[in-house]
Amino acid sequence: MAAKSGESAASRRKLLYTLLGDLPARHRPIKSKLIGTEDRGAFILEKLILDLNETEVVPAFFTRPKGGGGQFRTVLYNHAHGGEYSGGKNELLRPRGPLPLLPWAEELARKGIAALCIDQWNFGERHRGSELELFKEMLWYGKVLWGSMVYDNLRAYDYMLSRPDVDANRTATIGLSMGSTMAWWTAALDERIKVTAEYCCLTDFEELIATRGLDGHGIYYYVPSLLKHFDTLSINELIAPRPHLSLNGDYDRLTPPRGLDKLDRGLKKIYKAHGKPEAWQMWRRKHGHFETMELRAEIMAWLERWL
Repeated sequence: MAAKSGESAASRRKLLYTLLGDLPARHRPIKSKLIGTEDRGAFILEKLILDLNETEVVPAFFTRPKGGGGQFRTVLYNHAHGGEYSGGKNELLRPRGPLPLLPWAEELARKGIAALCIDQWNFGERHRGSELELFKEMLWYGKVLWGSMVYDNLRAYDYMLSRPDVDANRTATIGLSMGSTMAWWTAALDERIKVTAEYCCLTDFEELIATRGLDGHGIYYYVPSLLKHFDTLSINELIAPRPHLSLNGDYDRLTPPRGLDKLDRGLKKIYKAHGKPEAWQMWRRKHGHFETMELRAEIMAWLERWL
């Protein structure tokens, strides 16, 4: 839904955040513990435990290029869902799918870029049961699963900026599928993120309903009362005029083509109004819900251009 006349981006962000359920204080202190360090060839891997919320600790990986000093350009990497609850942050170290792609940690490190990735609720080391069970439990306590996930991601970004080896003026967020949705939500809510590149999940909510695609997303995806106040375009408007690349496949049932058409038209107008038409780009190909080598190359070019 379009913002009302005179309504600021800050007030829209505040409203969007209030829809995410009961959450801990936004700026509580963050404690971190280094569990171990490994030399992975092109990069150094730090295994971390972060105290981001009031319920459970959050395992995380931080990767940084070898041989570099000072502050790094840094990416907040958001892992996918895919029903692979054992995966989580390991996606930063192991590419998804059969294609011979480098792990994202290595791909980024080769360009001098560091990365942070956390295990989201019920993924990786935080897996403890079914997603539906967790959703129901949180609902009883006034919490929203997606809200808790977004909160942890925002706090992970706070931790990232607190590190002396991170250049706070050169940060980005990227991700595939659930990670794509997390990337654009996080960038919309935190204007300190400089660059966004997301792939295979810029989903227009109304077109998803029209094409009867709601079951394609897990229960985590759904936020009570969201469509009373926001549509996909109005959330993504909060990223403008910061650089935003969206990569999608026309055969992906989670991103109906008519919805992509609508979002592209809308965001082109928004970025043009900001005087930054070149900072929005939608990339589309005739493929489905997966990463390709061409898609990877487009993301790396975007980061090299803007980060």
